[in-house]
Amino acid sequence: MIPQSDIAAETSLVSASPVVLSLRDLTVSVRSQAGLVPLVSQISFDLRRGETLAIAGESGSGKSITSLAIMGLLPPPAVRITGGGIELNGKPLSALGEAQMRQVRGNRIAMIFQEPMTSLNPMMSIGAQLIEAIRAHSTLSQQDARAEAIAALTAVRLSDPARRMRQYPHELSGGMRQRVMIAMALALKPEVLIADEPTTALDVTVQREVLELLRDLQAAQGTAILLITHDMGVVAEMADRVVIMRQGSVVETGDVAQIFAAPTQSYTRELLAAVPHMGQGGNAKARPDTAVVADLREVKVGFDIRGGVLNRVTHRVHAVEGVSFDIRAGETFSLVGESGCGKSTIARAIVGLVPHQGQITIAGQTVGTMTAAARRRLSTYAQIVFQDPMSSLDPRMTVGDQIAEPLLIHGDHNALSRRARASELMQKVGLTPAQLDNYPHEFSGGQRQRICIARALALTPKLLVADESVAALDVSVQARVLALLQSLKEEFGIAMLFISHDMAVVENISDRVGVMHRGQIVEMGSRAQVFGNPQHPYTRRLMAAVPVADPAYLRPPETRPTDEIVSPVYSKGAQVLRNRLLEVSPGHLVAEQV
Repeated sequence: MIPQSDIAAETSLVSASPVVLSLRDLTVSVRSQAGLVPLVSQISFDLRRGETLAIAGESGSGKSITSLAIMGLLPPPAVRITGGGIELNGKPLSALGEAQMRQVRGNRIAMIFQEPMTSLNPMMSIGAQLIEAIRAHSTLSQQDARAEAIAALTAVRLSDPARRMRQYPHELSGGMRQRVMIAMALALKPEVLIADEPTTALDVTVQREVLELLRDLQAAQGTAILLITHDMGVVAEMADRVVIMRQGSVVETGDVAQIFAAPTQSYTRELLAAVPHMGQGGNAKARPDTAVVADLREVKVGFDIRGGVLNRVTHRVHAVEGVSFDIRAGETFSLVGESGCGKSTIARAIVGLVPHQGQITIAGQTVGTMTAAARRRLSTYAQIVFQDPMSSLDPRMTVGDQIAEPLLIHGDHNALSRRARASELMQKVGLTPAQLDNYPHEFSGGQRQRICIARALALTPKLLVADESVAALDVSVQARVLALLQSLKEEFGIAMLFISHDMAVVENISDRVGVMHRGQIVEMGSRAQVFGNPQHPYTRRLMAAVPVADPAYLRPPETRPTDEIVSPVYSKGAQVLRNRLLEVSPGHLVAEQV
């Protein structure tokens, strides 16, 4: 436990610091046929130099709208500030013109956005985007800006940063793209950093390093951090004070220790009660006699890198190297590991979206050798929920049409029945049928992910591949969606490949778990074996990095990793060191490097 005297001393230092950012009765409204409709109403708080203020609440509560208002990024003319104001160092931001606001954004107030794929330019390399941002707010030369950009990528522990500078956003995993966004914000050394779900796409080890980086920035420069998150463990570890929002209004505000220990509002208590904790996982059901739905044997996925005058293959990315496991009917098999370890690549290989070596068998047929007709049938048998919901939805179609589209493609030509099924699914994922005619941009990030889950369930698949499917959801909605997935699995015998970086969620939902590191499985077994008796050092490191939803928890002293990050890129023809899995107890496999 942290001594109360230390907490009080730290709190008093922050409270004596000058106010950097101030919101007074801020109201943001959207213009509709019925007139102006408030999205957030009378939001007031102060953010002091060196302080971390967390805004927490369900998706759709107004957290991100508040941050966009501060940045002057509300979409005109439909959405605008209709009451109150925002001040930066005592000067109203609303009085600044667009040219002046461009100087404020990035330089004085920086923001890490929730969805990196929609924040990065797909037509520009990572390096070009970083250099552009740095030079827009400094007098650095191209060469010096490049050095700063590489240093920023190194700080967020991206392997081979010089090569990453040449890559494009689509060539990186979701977690890697989020680290690029964080690097871009950190490189500009702002007075105020708005972090909108900054660790949503990150595994727990990288999340731990990123949180430490944010603390370093704060300590070195006195940066004020406005942290928007649904992860109450991150709130407990990072925040000095907390603002709880619901349906566009502030429900409760207070010191982080007080909010967690003695919340005054029932909604705050419900929010904290929904937080999954390590050690709460029940007894997994053994399913040795159920049918195998998906079977992977020695699966490899690699990507060639070309270079030179003749554009020959010079290197190869070994994204997945010799992975084997099966998933049985009614079972949840979870994959965990750092971003870039190959989890999402396996997910895409299973549903036939990337070429692979080895053998993947789905519904008795080998993926990769299927005919066009068989591949079409595969989509009725196996569905995938992707990590980035905005990139998965068509901005030109209503969400109702998108949820019903799989039914239309596979033969349901009755518009009324499709509409009824879409309405049913919207309700199951916590949305309303009245929202069926809305478009994706009208929903929050968490709501968009729920829409993607509803679409994947439209055909009631036998295998559901969930790639970080609840990462963007707040804890209360996350709990409802996980309960939904669990009930569907039990009712219909759905097999699920669940990919997540949230170790507490994985422990609560899994029957078996595979731990991936550098494209290979290093430990695999039942939930009780992997979480109750982790054998591999990497698995133990993952467990140690899990955030704890308790401000009084004193994390054991940690030394940041100083070893060089191993790149998955090898010279053409180079031998890749392979793991051999040894059985340490029945069903519990641990890697021995050979």
